[in-house]
Amino acid sequence: MADLVPHLWFDDDALDAVEFYTSLLPDSRIVNVANAPDEGGVLVVTFILQGQPYAALNGGPRFPHTEAFSLALTCDDQEETDRYWTALTADGGSEHMCGWCRDRFGVHWQVVPRRLHALLADPDPGRARRAMEAMLTMRRIDVAALEAAAAG
Repeated sequence: MADLVPHLWFDDDALDAVEFYTSLLPDSRIVNVANAPDEGGVLVVTFILQGQPYAALNGGPRFPHTEAFSLALTCDDQEETDRYWTALTADGGSEHMCGWCRDRFGVHWQVVPRRLHALLADPDPGRARRAMEAMLTMRRIDVAALEAAAAG
């Protein structure tokens, strides 16, 4: 079977980004750092995030990150959601609506507690609708507020 490895394009800070990501997420590590043959600087970093292989390329400023590609991080509870959200938005990152944020390297993330998925799939359409309406007003997802909204 062929390997499928998402590549993230960076201007010139791929190694810094990968060091941050692998320090933040469990079951993560840098596999290899390949330098550019002529310049000697970092060209490609291969790495594992939570068991999934990725590569990061220092390709220059031609292609900035956009919301068209994001990393979805499903969290077990509010504490974990808050911890990742705080780390990802620190040092120049930014908060966006509905659990989306951008880290200081420009990569977009969806930081979502598992409970949100369950509430949106609630068999009672009214509960699911109220949870969705509440989520649409949030930046960082607040599980207690979602629960309260779903309850009506």
